[in-house]
Amino acid sequence: MKKTLSSLILACTFSLMVNAQTNPLWTEKKVKNYLPHMTVAEVKDLLTRSDMVIIPVGALEQHGYHLPIGTDFLNGVERCKLIAQERDILVAPILMAGQSPYHMGFAGTIALKPETIIQVHMEAIESLIHHGFKRFIIMNAHGGNTALSTLLVDKVNQSTAGIAVNFDQAVAPFMERSTGPAATQFDRHGGTPETSSSLYLIPSLVQLEKAVPATLTLPDHMEKMLPEVIAEDPTAKLVFLAEGLKAEETGKKTSSAEMSSTGVWGTRDPKESTVERGAAVTKRSTAAAVKFIDKWNELRPYPEKK
Repeated sequence: MKKTLSSLILACTFSLMVNAQTNPLWTEKKVKNYLPHMTVAEVKDLLTRSDMVIIPVGALEQHGYHLPIGTDFLNGVERCKLIAQERDILVAPILMAGQSPYHMGFAGTIALKPETIIQVHMEAIESLIHHGFKRFIIMNAHGGNTALSTLLVDKVNQSTAGIAVNFDQAVAPFMERSTGPAATQFDRHGGTPETSSSLYLIPSLVQLEKAVPATLTLPDHMEKMLPEVIAEDPTAKLVFLAEGLKAEETGKKTSSAEMSSTGVWGTRDPKESTVERGAAVTKRSTAAAVKFIDKWNELRPYPEKK
């Protein structure tokens, strides 16, 4: 009994000493299947069960007064982590920054060239293929990366032994429809959809009390399109987004600093965001991803029979 008590006291003392000597800012907990947290042995063990990788392609860019610069990157990573708790798939974030030249009017934004983003991701994917991973889900976590994410998927399929798919295309057949009301206001970058997701995914980084409604100054012809864009008219939305949010040097007068007083691209008050809305969207997306992964594994079982 005395020996057990002594051992307990010694363990508690050691724990207190270790805690007193370690980084006071470190709060991160180990997450299963998250590459930055894994050891070599854990990666090898995962490869006995899965050859699948999910890669979030994010951005470091302004998100108004209330959301962090890293919103796209962080939200993308967290979404991938949630999926990887449901099914064995490696979460491998490669780059924080993405293609964001139209946000350069706001301090903190970092914009990379598309060819840089693709080259870095291709080299990373080739490294993962070398280790035995073969199937890749490319999750675009930032609207400005849409075209380059599509090209990245094609380059993997055309020039490597890997097989890649686009996350949005992959999960679309399995996504449950939203039951929320139709939009009545223009509400995009940094607005209530993104803020609601952030309240669920990265709650400690959201400063909702600092959010204020943006004043928008759109070119006249784009202002006239807004009612049809809000109503989700496909042609109006297509041509509106082709011109909207483009770098200042294009002369279109549609960079975020030229159009928005806060950097938020929308007229709805971000304070109307809710964690419940963010949770619902994330859970629908996660469930759809799980169904897609199961179907892919059914169509292409792993490990392959020889």
